[in-house]
Formats: sequence, C-alpha cells, structure tokens
Amino acid sequence: MSKKLTSRAENFSAWYNELVKSADLAENSAVRGCMVIKPYGFAIWELIKDQLDKMFKETGHQNAYFPIFVPKSLFEAEEKNAEGFAKECAVVTHYRLKTDPENKSKLIVDPEAKLEEELIVRPTSEAIIWNTYKGWVQSYRDLPLLINQWANVVRWEMRTRLFLRTAEFLWQEGDTAHATKQEAIDEAKTMHQVYATFAQDWMAMPVIKGYKSDSERFAGAEETFTIEALMQDGKALQAGTSHYLGQNFAKAFDVKFQAAEGGEEYVWGTSWGVSTRLMGALIMTHSDDDGLVLPPKLAPYQVVIIPFLHKKNTEQNELLLAKSHEIKKDLEKFGIRVQIDTDVNKRPGFKFAAYELKGYPVRLVVGPRDLENNQVEIARRDTKEKSLQNIDGIGQYLHNLLAQMQESIFNKAVSFRNKHITEVSTFDEFKEVLDTKGGFILAHWDGTEQTEEKIKELTKATIRCIPNDAKIEEGLCVYSGKKSSKKVLFAKAY
Repeated sequence: MSKKLTSRAENFSAWYNELVKSADLAENSAVRGCMVIKPYGFAIWELIKDQLDKMFKETGHQNAYFPIFVPKSLFEAEEKNAEGFAKECAVVTHYRLKTDPENKSKLIVDPEAKLEEELIVRPTSEAIIWNTYKGWVQSYRDLPLLINQWANVVRWEMRTRLFLRTAEFLWQEGDTAHATKQEAIDEAKTMHQVYATFAQDWMAMPVIKGYKSDSERFAGAEETFTIEALMQDGKALQAGTSHYLGQNFAKAFDVKFQAAEGGEEYVWGTSWGVSTRLMGALIMTHSDDDGLVLPPKLAPYQVVIIPFLHKKNTEQNELLLAKSHEIKKDLEKFGIRVQIDTDVNKRPGFKFAAYELKGYPVRLVVGPRDLENNQVEIARRDTKEKSLQNIDGIGQYLHNLLAQMQESIFNKAVSFRNKHITEVSTFDEFKEVLDTKGGFILAHWDGTEQTEEKIKELTKATIRCIPNDAKIEEGLCVYSGKKSSKKVLFAKAY
C-alpha cells in the first residue's frame, strides 16, 4: 500500500490530488495540463455517461458527432461566444512538419504548409453545430432538432487540476433547435432538471437549482440554468449548466425555417453540458481520509469478495473459492457488480486497505470458520460498520443494503450542505462566514455587476446562482446597502 493520505482538514487540495492518483483514477500526462484517465477512473466515468445517455434518450434526444476543428471565421460568428472563449483557444495554423535541414533528427513546422484559414480546436461546439444546422433545417417539420454529442474539448487552462480543470476534458454537449421561444425555454429547463435528478439520484450529491447572474452566464446565452453543489472544504462546484440561447446562434449562422403559418423565422436554441468535472465532484462530496467513498450506483464493483487464501493450503483455497463464486452468482442475480480477489500473495489487511482506498461499497470476507458456520463478514465502506450475515439470502440482503447505503450517503451530504448555508445581512458577517465556516452564503444583492465584481474582488466569492425557489423579499444589498428584492447564493468556488 502507498503511504496514508494527507488529512482533508490539514490540506484539502493535497488530499484530493493524492487520492486521485492513489486510487488509480487518473494521472498527469506528458502534455502539460492534460490527464490520462486510468481504467478504474474511466469505469466510473462510463457509468456516469451511460446513465446520462439513457436519460437524454428518454427525453427524445439523439447522439451525433461533430468535428473537433472549427474554422476561425465560424468561431467568430457569434461575437459573445467567441469573446468568452478567445483566451482559452488552441489554434492550428499548419498541417505538416518536415525535417530540419540543419538537424536531421528534428522536425520543424513546414512554412509552406500554412492553412488558408486557421482552425480553432473546439473549446465548445456551438459554432460548428449551428453552421451544420443551417443545412438540416428548412421547415417547421424539421423541428425540434434534439441533438447531443459525447466528445472532448480543449480549453487552454493555465492552472490545472485532475478532473476539475484540465486543458482537455471529456464531456457531452446538447444543442437543440425549436420553432418557438417557449419550446426552447422548456427544453433548457427540462435538461436542467435531468442534471439535478442525475446528481442527486445517482451521484448522491445534493444540488441547488437556480440561474446565473448576467455576468456569470454562458457566453452567447440569454439565460443559464445551473446546478450548484457544495464540496467538503466549503467551496461550491458548478456541476452542470443548461442554456437558453434565444435566437443568437440562429441569427449568427442564418438558421431559419418556413413557419406553419407562412414566412421565414429564425429558430430558437438551447445548449447544455456536463463533463469529467463530475468525477471531481463525486470525489470531493463523499470521500474521507482513508480514500474514496463511492455511492453504490456509480461503483464499478459494488461488492468485493475476499476469501482468506493461503499459499500452502490449496485444498482449503479451493473450498473458499468455490463458495465465493457461488455467492458471486447469487449477487449477480440481483444485478450487483461483483469482484473476487484471488490473490494469494497479499495479506488480508493489505487488501482491506486497498479496497477501502478505491471506494468499493461493500467488502465481503469468507474464511474457513465462515464456511463451517454458513456465514460471511460484511463491511460497509461508508460507515465502516461490520456484521456477520448468513450466506442464505445474501443476495437479497446486499441488494437492500446497497440501496440503503446510496440513501445514507446522500443524506449525509444533504446534512453537510444544509449546515453550511448561512444567511447574512451585513458585509462584515459575509466576510466572517467565508473566513471561518465557508459554504453557501444567502444574502441580498442589488442586481448590479459593479457590486458583484466588488464582492468578488474583496472576498473571491461569486454569485453561484439565484435559486429557483428564491422568494420576493425586500431588503438591502449586503455590500452596497441599496434596495434588493431577492437573496442570492454566494460562495468561493472551483
């Protein structure tokens, strides 16, 4: 086993980085700011991807794929979008290398192979997608157009962290076109709810649904709906966004349709996406100083069976392995993902710590005495509780236990989140809570970008969202003292 992780309380950032690597989730690559997602980490991502994909298709969407390269002229077409991403763009200018005439062992860019038009490596795909939609939409009969793609994007981040912020990352991006404004708004809200449902039901991560302030909106959107989660260090994390685009991209790319009533109209659009950042959210919401804590629904293996094997006792090993495989078959009847550890070289204590580090929800131990008594030892990863259970009916028992664990992990996160939502009425209180407690701060805001920017400058806290359930409530802005009608949610964030 590797050395013990740094304590979360001592250094949350170091704990996170160590855990990502020690649990075999990901590692830094030879490309600055990019990561290699290792098989165990990718298995978790696949579970996330598969469930979201199912939910997208249940709401009528289809998958497609669009090029990674965007001609610069197309990228510039929607000005706000281009300006919003310009500083993060990687640009392709040439298409060929050649041998350096002064050093035959080196390659250089061939100056004669310069592209006629520079290509942007997509930081987001709206430009190439909406340019394509121009050829797909002619009539109201072609609408709605409900398309999603699973892809990689590149945003040239200067300060990176595995999963949370990397120069290249995996994500999905939905882009839809509609015949009416209300259809597009309804679509954006539907996908907002899909993200919230997934976060809470599958990730066991409570989120606050709301919409962004003008300055925090997606570049080119009329409205951005967001789900905001709270990590164990008291920082917020934007876990998913859904954007109502109005007709901005339709006008930029001339996407029109023949209306049923006659005449041409511009379509109304949405876009929405989540990324491998969800992996970071999953880690930081639930895990502890001993390693990952995975909600059972997203654990690649939900149960690990560890028979007490000995190098020299092959007869006993055969009996233990036979019983382990029997139990495995029983569990699989209930749809439980199971792994049997057949390694005879590592001691049980080493194995226990290794599976704890990787967040296997349940550890099931089979020893010689257990065979005699027709029982096994069950250990929960989330609470560390252990119990002896009869082998008869073990499949049903663990099926129920995993469901209880999913709910318990969610409730624990809800309790933490709720304890870290603090209402304040003065700026001194605001700063004190940020410094001593962290978490979400609910406070009045006067609605101006000047106040929003000043609070960010002084405290590094931003408006995470205006909650959907925010009530009309007259008050005074926490910073300026001007009149305010709603409280918004502030926090320091990833």
